[in-house]
Amino acid sequence: MKKQWWKWSLLTILIILLLVQPGQAAEVVQVEMNGLQVEFDTPAIINNNRVMVPFRGLAELLDVQVEWLADSQTVVAVAPGAQIRLQVGNQTAYQNQQKIQLDAPPLLTKGRVLVPLRFFSEAFGCQVAWKPDERLAQLVSPPATMEVLAYYALGDKTSSSWEDLFGKPYPDHDRGHTDLVSRLALGWFSLDEAGNLLTQSRTGWQRPDGWEDVIAVSRSRGLNNEMTIHMVNGQGEITALLNDAEACQRAVDEISREASHYDGVNLDLEGLGLSARGTELQELRAKYTAFVTMLAGRLHQEGKTISLSLHPPNSSYQGYDYASLGKVCDRLIIMAYDYGPKPEPMAKVRDAIEKTLAQVPAHRVLLGISVPAEDPTSLAEKVELARRYDIQGIALWRLGLVDDGMWQSLSSRIIAK
Repeated sequence: MKKQWWKWSLLTILIILLLVQPGQAAEVVQVEMNGLQVEFDTPAIINNNRVMVPFRGLAELLDVQVEWLADSQTVVAVAPGAQIRLQVGNQTAYQNQQKIQLDAPPLLTKGRVLVPLRFFSEAFGCQVAWKPDERLAQLVSPPATMEVLAYYALGDKTSSSWEDLFGKPYPDHDRGHTDLVSRLALGWFSLDEAGNLLTQSRTGWQRPDGWEDVIAVSRSRGLNNEMTIHMVNGQGEITALLNDAEACQRAVDEISREASHYDGVNLDLEGLGLSARGTELQELRAKYTAFVTMLAGRLHQEGKTISLSLHPPNSSYQGYDYASLGKVCDRLIIMAYDYGPKPEPMAKVRDAIEKTLAQVPAHRVLLGISVPAEDPTSLAEKVELARRYDIQGIALWRLGLVDDGMWQSLSSRIIAK
């Protein structure tokens, strides 16, 4: 029995030695991009005191086009204004046709080509820092170009949307933060069950005196404007509207008429599908989609855009057919917040994005961010998520609540398009 125990012990040790290949026992190297950890399909390693990472994963992270020339084992990477060429085992690289001597050449290991992280990243405008005690490489990319939609509401003396956007008390104005915003969702309208468009609602949304000034000044600063229609299904108001074909037609007519003052419409009908199940839920989704389709058709015919502000797919409100809505609307704003903890948990926000992208093209998706739930650091993390998933941009709820630290955080991470 004792002999058999030793035999099995030696066999186990032999298997472990065979499985653990050279380099696997090396210390773990972590990589962060703009504050978020990066997960590569092949772990980063250190070779000749240089961090090496898989070139395709890094290229995707930096939004760089790459080509693998198998015959010469050469990587070619291209972005506007920059091109590099690296060859496996060759310490001579080329950056914009100029020779560069590398401390560590690219490696081919387990079917993956690993390239020097610092050289590759800096060639495309990133800053790279190495924290030896933590075995952590930190990358900061150049600001990303994305759409930034900001909700504009009345606020009060301490949370004025006008002053936050234009930098001065109404009616004076300056550039303010208009360079960090590309589209305004003007929260001034609601609907009733009969489909009448309201400029004052029970939930506090109202069109202010001097609303024409907001449109004129924002347009002079190059911003697009959407009239936002907010309605909550608290007592079944939206359901009643959707069940009445005549009311839906009236709503489309009145919204279309008012939309002549704006570049588009932002429809924010919240609370659908909280308790509906089965056939009832499917019918509710179909009716909402039919209403949106009718409105979108009218608006597009008149040269206007339509955005939808929607609960995320991982919320309690399941009354939205994202795939169908994504086909008829210009943009879907996924309000990935109100999960409970503050700041909003990254895992939940990431899940909301992924569930949306499984049904809607990325170029039609904006990540909604609730400013009161965030701080400058967590806001930057949400922006980085939007960049990594290559979605259209972000939507900020709301102007008047974005503090100086948040504006500074945004200015370092985005260029509004």
